[in-house]
Amino acid sequence: MSDLQMGLIALGVLFILLVLGFNWWQDRRVRRKMQAQFPGSEQDPLLGAGDMRAGAAPVVASGPSRREPGIGHSNAAVSSEAPSHEADDPQEPDPACEVVIEVRFSEPVRGADLVPHLQSLRSVGRKPLRVFAETDGHRHRARVHAQETYVSLQLAVLLANRSGALTAIEWSQAWARAQDLADRFDGNIESPDQQAALEQAARLDDICAALDTQVGLTLVMQAPMSASDVLSAAMALGFSVDGPRLAWLADSGVTRFTLSRADGAPLEAGGAPSDRLYLLLDVPCTPADARAFGRMVDVGRDLAGRLGADLVDDQGKPLGHGADEVIDERLQVLFQQLEQAGLPAGGERALRVFS
Repeated sequence: MSDLQMGLIALGVLFILLVLGFNWWQDRRVRRKMQAQFPGSEQDPLLGAGDMRAGAAPVVASGPSRREPGIGHSNAAVSSEAPSHEADDPQEPDPACEVVIEVRFSEPVRGADLVPHLQSLRSVGRKPLRVFAETDGHRHRARVHAQETYVSLQLAVLLANRSGALTAIEWSQAWARAQDLADRFDGNIESPDQQAALEQAARLDDICAALDTQVGLTLVMQAPMSASDVLSAAMALGFSVDGPRLAWLADSGVTRFTLSRADGAPLEAGGAPSDRLYLLLDVPCTPADARAFGRMVDVGRDLAGRLGADLVDDQGKPLGHGADEVIDERLQVLFQQLEQAGLPAGGERALRVFS
């Protein structure tokens, strides 16, 4: 091999090393800029539940695979009304199930200027996003008020729900929204490392998947019944309208179980006749109750009598004597596991991640 060839090879190797070194330096510089302490609490069992055994939940009737998130459980980003008090707002980001990207402004920004850019800030991909803010008087706000002035915004993105764990694309969308606000209002971004956020999201998703359980019953009508008659009978029994379905509520206002058409169509007046209805107990989203399933069975039997229908299980068979008691005993184990995981059934955090 000639001296010229050896020299060219040496120059090529040196050039590659220089490129790798420059990329490493750039990556380190960006990471230092982005790095912030990842939110967490040693006291929260959810953050230390990574060793929970998959499948620990009792096998009652497994719900569907992780599905589209529902609407709700996210705060309105802006408000046209002035705050009614000088104290901090009680609602704040939940570090056990949300990741926070903060935008700090070099100079205080009027809420009236921020409002137009926050109106549509509700979600990234399939993950709800909540907006919090800090006033120039160091007051914490759960929404931005046009009459106030702010020194920072916090974008709290849900780490996991029934659509799955937060993805790199969803993280990038949240980061892009934060960057847009920083560019518009001369701000700096502080956030956790992306990989750390995605890993926490995956851990939360694994825990939720192991505890996600739903139990259903079917009302089979002897003949198709009009939607109006179904609604009339159900609401007379105590159901309330909840979008395209009906809900049986606890005293706290949280849904215990729901009633919907088995074909998935909205249950509304004027709809097509229905020959099957579906009662669903979404276990993580219902308040813990010693008779969670038994209560649904009682209401289901009463409604079946009013509609002239048969009440059957998910195998199409009538409920056996004492079956509700057996299932309720098994549900108590699941309620306890949800509590231990930091996801009390029917609580705000559970409603958020099991949406």
